[in-house]
Amino acid sequence: MGSMAAESGHGDHQIDGRFNRRAVLVEEAQRRVLAAAGTVASEHVPLAECGGRRLSRELRATCDWPPFARAGLDGYAVRAADTALASPSNPATLRVVDTVAAGGLALAAVEAGTAARVMTGAAVPEGADAVVMLEQTAEAVAGGEKAALIKAAARPGQNVAPRGEEFRLGSPVAAPGELLTPGHAALLGTFGYAAVPVYKRPRVAVFATGSELLPVEAPLAPGQIRDSNSAMVAALIRECGAEPVLCGTLPDELAALREALARVSAAVDMIITTGGVSVGDYDAMAELLRGLASYSSSSPAPAPSMLLFNRVSMRPGSPTSAALLDGKLVLALSGNPGACFVGFELLAAPALRAMQGDPSPAAQAIIARLSSDIGKGSPHVRYVRAKLRFGGDGIVYADPLAFGKSSMMASLAEADGLAVIPSGSQGSKEGDVVQVLLLKRTC
Repeated sequence: MGSMAAESGHGDHQIDGRFNRRAVLVEEAQRRVLAAAGTVASEHVPLAECGGRRLSRELRATCDWPPFARAGLDGYAVRAADTALASPSNPATLRVVDTVAAGGLALAAVEAGTAARVMTGAAVPEGADAVVMLEQTAEAVAGGEKAALIKAAARPGQNVAPRGEEFRLGSPVAAPGELLTPGHAALLGTFGYAAVPVYKRPRVAVFATGSELLPVEAPLAPGQIRDSNSAMVAALIRECGAEPVLCGTLPDELAALREALARVSAAVDMIITTGGVSVGDYDAMAELLRGLASYSSSSPAPAPSMLLFNRVSMRPGSPTSAALLDGKLVLALSGNPGACFVGFELLAAPALRAMQGDPSPAAQAIIARLSSDIGKGSPHVRYVRAKLRFGGDGIVYADPLAFGKSSMMASLAEADGLAVIPSGSQGSKEGDVVQVLLLKRTC
């Protein structure tokens, strides 16, 4: 590695002098990627299919809810004043004038000395201002007519949901960018939204570069390995609510790489490549990016094709790069599986969430204590795969996983989070409090 320069402005952190690759801080890399990502178009999906999608525009109540005064339980609709002195030993006797089921309407109003039998969810008859639960009543006959014995005093509004208690006509129901849940589906169905406006699922082209790569189903050959990154990246893309478009492998040839990216660009919203971003003689992706004009914070608007960055101050994955090619965001991730995984979580995942309107696309973070040392320092912030657990003391602990080198895959499946280890001459010790980026989002 070439000599390192001191940190400079605009998020630039260190320079690899030999290859003129200026490292940017992770936060700056994320900012540039999010600025370039934009949002995808909107589409309408059937209500039953809206779960897990993000709303593309505000939806409002199409009526008051409830649309009428509604009984909260089975019982008798009464005038509270008629039950003021009621008790188990001295029940109020009220003549029953009607029975109202859910979905029906009373044919008679409740007047002084009368009641109406109502079911849960039924419209409370005119004149009634309370519902007494069935368990506090008894059937009777008074003057040859059906009556109800009310054994407890009711207060006005008891067991009655008034019209508009939850929503008024035109009030907001769901905001743009909200991740729609089964509860949203029920709410939107209540207001008649049979089709729901959501952001489209971004389509993401996935290429693996490297002449050493074989299809997964192929037998191993000397000096070659199977392409495992494509399947991993595809699964990560789906976790973000997007659609992967697997485009296979590419040799380490600049012309083939350029032609392949141009071929798919119009049909996708983002392109992700793995491999070919280091500084070797055959790293075609790095060579392609070197030919682009570099990002400038003083530019009034991004150029259709420009290099956003080609080095990030992080471990693993410092060669991770990003660019705009003919207006399309391209993320070039490391070919090492661990570094590819970290680069995706830090850059691709937030971008895909932002493209779908997520107002807070960054990874969720918690604070945890390290359960063991993470030795030796690093000039870059490190993102160490960790498994989270609750201790008996109620504290969350982060267990750094073995086999954490960027090329090692053994700990990928077990990781719950990425422990953030600050740059410096030393690592972190057991018991140190660290930030952990969660690999599974809860919202």
